[in-house]
Amino acid sequence: MASNIVSSVHSTPSLDPYAPSDSESEASFTSLPAAIAGLSVKDPKAAAADPQPPKKKKLGNLSAKVVGSGEFEAEKHFYPRVLNAHIHPLVSSFLTLGNERILARYTHLNPQVNEEALKNLLEYKPKYFQWAGSDLFNVTTSSGQRQMIIVETNSCPSGQKSMPLLSELGDDHGGYGVVIDSTFREMIGKADKSLGDLAVVYDKNPMEASGYAAVMADHTKEKVWLVEYYEDDPTPPVKWVDGVMLIRDKAKEWHPIRACFRYVTQKPWNRFPINSKTIVLNSVVSCLAGGRNKMMAARAYDFLNAELDGTGLSVRIPETIRNVTKGEIPLWLDSMGGHAVLKVPYSNAGQGVYTITNKQELKDFMEADHHYDKFIVQSLVGNASWSSITRAGKFYHVGTIPNKKNHTFVSDLRMMVAANSNGFRPVAIYARRARKPLLRHLDDDPEITSWEMLGTNLSVKTDDEWTTESQRLLLMDRKDFNQLGIGIDDLIDAYIQTVLSVISIDKMAQRLMKVIPEGTAPKDGKYPWYNENMFDFELFEALNPDVALLQEILH
Repeated sequence: MASNIVSSVHSTPSLDPYAPSDSESEASFTSLPAAIAGLSVKDPKAAAADPQPPKKKKLGNLSAKVVGSGEFEAEKHFYPRVLNAHIHPLVSSFLTLGNERILARYTHLNPQVNEEALKNLLEYKPKYFQWAGSDLFNVTTSSGQRQMIIVETNSCPSGQKSMPLLSELGDDHGGYGVVIDSTFREMIGKADKSLGDLAVVYDKNPMEASGYAAVMADHTKEKVWLVEYYEDDPTPPVKWVDGVMLIRDKAKEWHPIRACFRYVTQKPWNRFPINSKTIVLNSVVSCLAGGRNKMMAARAYDFLNAELDGTGLSVRIPETIRNVTKGEIPLWLDSMGGHAVLKVPYSNAGQGVYTITNKQELKDFMEADHHYDKFIVQSLVGNASWSSITRAGKFYHVGTIPNKKNHTFVSDLRMMVAANSNGFRPVAIYARRARKPLLRHLDDDPEITSWEMLGTNLSVKTDDEWTTESQRLLLMDRKDFNQLGIGIDDLIDAYIQTVLSVISIDKMAQRLMKVIPEGTAPKDGKYPWYNENMFDFELFEALNPDVALLQEILH
């Protein structure tokens, strides 16, 4: 998908199926050692030892390829570790509980929760945000109150390649099949086959993108187009004509697409229209409403929490200050005791998240150039003696079970969910741990940076390439799961928090799509869903007053 400094990573374009995706959390490489962060090499001998220029993606001649039924091969769409892993019985039990038993268990342990309200939330059918993944921390207070808190929620998340198969389902498609069968196929039911083909469009993580395409072909018994779509491609193999997506094949012919599975995550609003005749999972408005916009997500959580007041339910997040200008940041940092997390709200590819625990880290941030005008300041979840001071008190990491050296590491949890007319269901889970163990006090080892203790991102950038520290990926198998120190009730708590966060962003998306008055926009009987709603730029600007972002959307 983290620490409250991190969120999901979206890698730079790559054909390598093992390239990092948003299963690696966002990170600011400013606080990593140069050798790790991929900063410029200062040793001339080291530079001379590797004269090869960095590889770059060749754009300008990409084309879509056809994926047919029967082409799914598990080894192409799961990590080797995962294929040989046996899912932990506790995780298997959680995934097969069903919402009714989850509801009964959660309300039994939390009698203050309104059972009817939670039942309605679990049965909620999203309009724009049907497939999502949340990154969560397992935190506690000084009095020992443990809970799961949301770091962020991502549209079009990764996770399938890291999830051991649930043997009870007897299906080697795993979570790929759940998302395609329960969510995508229900969505495309309203579109006539004569309107075009099906496609998976991606800008990262080909291992999972191709997995979805193969499963889609198996389940629909149709050919599926698999196509790469990058922001800086001068002649992309995708274009939009009158609201319909067209894709280009090797013969330079264009094919209409009636429904598209979108794995485009890096500023998708500059390549996908908000309103289209081609059905898109997820709609790009879900990204603007919070799925790829941390500023709007914070707003969405606040709105839902106000709506849920009195039900005993809420989206739990670190204390968050929105729309902060660069000059205001030191003031907010002081109010949190000198420890905080600074985020560029729309960042991805591992950039734009900064942990601040000392004056030098703040100085580095203030001196850096930033493309956007507004930032998020969030309370930092660290160890008991060096977490941010907030109105709700201090939260600090529960962390992993101590290893043989009595070291405890920060870990996060990714919970992927999908929804349809029957409500939500969990799809995939994985965890990540930080590079260095948590220090009891920051000055116990001045050589260790706060990011090394708190950043759970698995991606490491060298020049223009990404590699993955997969040894820090924790699977939901018999070997890794026990390190996390969590139980089935923690997984239920994480699931419910994920559902609440997804609903909050979907409701924000609905607020941003205002109804078009009858007779003011042309209608097409073939596409009854087209031109029903339009994006409310005025409301969006009021909630997210960032000129640079607005220019990107308008462009």
